[in-house]
Amino acid sequence: MPEPGASPRRSPQGIPYTDLQHIVNADGLHLFCRYWEPTGPPSGLVFIAHGAGEHCGPYDEIAQRLKDLSLLVFAHDHVGHGQSEGDRMNIKDFQLYIRDSLQHIDMMKSRYPNLPVFIVGHSMGGAISILTACERPSDFAGVVLIGPLVQMNPDSATPFKVFLAKIVNHVLPSLSLGSINSKWVSRDQTQVEAYDADELNFHGGMRVSFGMQMMGAVARIEREIPSIRWPFLLLHGDADKLCDIRGSKMMYENAPSSDKQLKVYEGAYHALHRDLPEVIESVLKEVTSWIQEHLSASTPSQQQTS
Repeated sequence: MPEPGASPRRSPQGIPYTDLQHIVNADGLHLFCRYWEPTGPPSGLVFIAHGAGEHCGPYDEIAQRLKDLSLLVFAHDHVGHGQSEGDRMNIKDFQLYIRDSLQHIDMMKSRYPNLPVFIVGHSMGGAISILTACERPSDFAGVVLIGPLVQMNPDSATPFKVFLAKIVNHVLPSLSLGSINSKWVSRDQTQVEAYDADELNFHGGMRVSFGMQMMGAVARIEREIPSIRWPFLLLHGDADKLCDIRGSKMMYENAPSSDKQLKVYEGAYHALHRDLPEVIESVLKEVTSWIQEHLSASTPSQQQTS
């Protein structure tokens, strides 16, 4: 409880959190949340994990389609992103993203027990999704990964550059590695312009320390892949210059899951859900039909436990 007369906590944009849907994480930071609730009782839960430097707002179209299937969709802006508190695009440990995701998922599961739970993750959100599912492999009915971060680009993360980054991280952890080049987000120029104009996106440089956390996350994923048995769908553009498609191919080939799919979009860039209109529509259909299939498959066992 705040002290009488104390001013309310405000988002980085100056909006009081009393006016925003939010959760408070284990560090006491307010995380802005969005919820897409179906009109009737939900048939399942879907958590959306957004990527680095963005926020959960641009996932409205995917969420609305899933909501139309009677799914309750929920998301939050990761710490240091969008309307959530925290140092912008900076984190002391990548595990905090996973911890916060599990906190939000557990909260929704307690409100809606015995429902199948899915995760949809894009880019860095894909890495968060993979590691979240690996922590609780029996908790999820399936994971959908759109252009996920699974592997660092071998051309940019050469052994020498990695060695250099480790040294710089000790001396100048706040040094900028440069910002995300928005022209590689989508082939649709209007989508690129919308990304650039979105004030909730982070348009500054990525710190060396943040890059090291990303590298640590992909190293963890590589170790986890041989034990991944949960169902997953991978969607990736073969012209993605922000998250290397070789990571998705490696995951598809090496994960022992008996229920896995990989769909490659020829010529498509990073954010498939914001690419050319025909790619967006295909992605929406792939995501909704795959989740619907797995929703049907998980329903009998879910009903037995209820």
